[in-house]
Order: sequence, then C-alpha cells, then structure tokens
Amino acid sequence: MTTPSSQYLVLLHQPNTGPGPTPAELQQIMAQFGTWMEGLYAQGIVAGTNGLEPTGKVLREPGAAVITDGPYAEAKEIVGGYILINAASLDHAVAIARGCPGLNHRLAVEVRPVKPRPGR
Repeated sequence: MTTPSSQYLVLLHQPNTGPGPTPAELQQIMAQFGTWMEGLYAQGIVAGTNGLEPTGKVLREPGAAVITDGPYAEAKEIVGGYILINAASLDHAVAIARGCPGLNHRLAVEVRPVKPRPGR
C-alpha cells in the first residue's frame, strides 16, 4: 500500500561569511548536486527547483510602503535556492534532504511542509 505524498520545501541556505569555494571546488560541488538531483528526479521526488539570484527586494508594510534591497548583506546565511519535493511525511522529507551534498560544504538545509490551500 502506498502512502500519499505531501509537498515539502527544501530551502538551501548559503553561508554569507567566510571564504567561498574556489572555482574548482565549486565545479566539484555542482557536479555532486547534479548527481543528487538526477537521482531525485529519477525517483519522481522533485516537483520543482531553482537557484536564486543574490539580489532582490524586500517589501514591508501595507501597500509595500517600505522597499529595501535584499537579501541583507549582514545576514549570516542567505537562501540560495530551493527544491519542492514530494514525500510521505516530514521525516521522509528530512531523510531525503540529508542526502544534500551541500551539507558537506557549509550549506544549511531547511525542510518545511507546504500548507495546502483550502479547496485544492
């Protein structure tokens, strides 16, 4: 019997302090990510994914009266990308996220349940 799956958002937090990887290290890290993601796609786990540019805007207050540049330069970590996955439970989603190769390279991985919209 199969368990119905729910969606979970895996947020990839990049460190915003300390030295970054060298170009050769970055190429190796991206190859590891590629292999990991290919495996997730092959299993039908990935519902969507993208990297995020290091720039953007943060809107605050009604009518977006306050707009600031983001992400904040003083932040210790910035969200560098996300993966929307299908998993049977939060524990299952965490088990999937444990395979993220970025964990070996100072990346923090956050797993959040996606709250279904009513009527969908």
